Amino acid sequence: MRVPILMPQLGESIAEATVRDIKIEIGQQVTADEDLLEVETEKAMMEVTTPCPGKILEIIAEVDISYPVGATLGYLEATEEYADKNLQIEETFDSEEEQSNFAENNPIDASELNKSPSVTPTIEGLPVPAKASGAKYISPRLRARMEELGLNTADLAGIAGSGAGGRVTVEDFESFMHDLETKKTSPASSMRIAVADSMRRSWSRPLATVGSPVKLDSLLEHRKSSTPKPGPTIYAIRALALALSERTASAGRLVGNQIIHPDSIDIGFAVEVDDGVLVPVIRKVDQIPLKDLVGQYSSLVDAAKKRRLPKEASNPPGIATVTNFGTFGIVWATPIPLPEQNIVLGLGFGQQKPSWDKEKECWTPVVEAEITLSFDHRILDGGGAGRLLSRIAELLQSPEDL
Repeated sequence: MRVPILMPQLGESIAEATVRDIKIEIGQQVTADEDLLEVETEKAMMEVTTPCPGKILEIIAEVDISYPVGATLGYLEATEEYADKNLQIEETFDSEEEQSNFAENNPIDASELNKSPSVTPTIEGLPVPAKASGAKYISPRLRARMEELGLNTADLAGIAGSGAGGRVTVEDFESFMHDLETKKTSPASSMRIAVADSMRRSWSRPLATVGSPVKLDSLLEHRKSSTPKPGPTIYAIRALALALSERTASAGRLVGNQIIHPDSIDIGFAVEVDDGVLVPVIRKVDQIPLKDLVGQYSSLVDAAKKRRLPKEASNPPGIATVTNFGTFGIVWATPIPLPEQNIVLGLGFGQQKPSWDKEKECWTPVVEAEITLSFDHRILDGGGAGRLLSRIAELLQSPEDL
């Protein structure tokens, strides 16, 4: 029986993956869960495996081409015993006559094929529904043209609409696309496209950011006497994990009218790679002593830079992320949580500042940095986010408790 090889769901927030290597040949016998393709997502290099034992009949996938989740990458021939276990089996016909008989016995109502959504005219017959303004309304014709070119609504942000209420018309769109032909362009990498998609989905939620200064002198002294020596990011990862373990609802996910608490304190951290960012995940951080985090952190940073993250370090994703934008000399930022998370902790650049010493009654120099917490406002209010950030700051200033 002919069984499709599909692009699997490689992670909760991953919509597509790019094929980087094909490890099998047509006619090759394969076993269940054998590696067939190596694919790259915005998070890691991963493997696509066989759905069941069989013989490779066809390879549709091509190297360096991106395919969405659920796309057919090839076909294999399997026994009915194994094929029945697959979720999707392609309906095939041995002859045109068999296909014709199937169509006759399963008629389709032609009146349903070409129905277009009814739109109430509001301004001199122009099809703009009531309460729709500007580019918020996209006509079926324009949407079809965008899908043809692989574009989305965010790509229309720079177009000035000439239609009713500022609506972007097909003519506006075509003029915009024609103008782009005169501009210098460069192809966006699969990593950049994946990051853009992730950020677009993140902004579908009401996000907010709070910030607070934190003194780092105790942390820096603790680091000097530690072996191995944790970096500031590792201190932040551990502090965030302990704070979240005390109030797990803060990292929960809102589904319907319920907040789903995480069952494991898994924390990700941002690693800059060529043309993007990867987020390796350390599992159960609240149960790992600070000194034991150093080795895991270093090995995951190296793996991320080589685009060779192990599966367990990327899927499932963490419940929150730490990003140390201070490494770029940035004092303050508002990082955006990943779509599957509602919290990201940012660590700013440490600076020496004067601080009033009450005991000595004089100004003394201290090293201070800003920490920020971006969050989903549906889950946390400003007060709850502030208390969580205060607890993180307290832990950072008491590194012996980490």
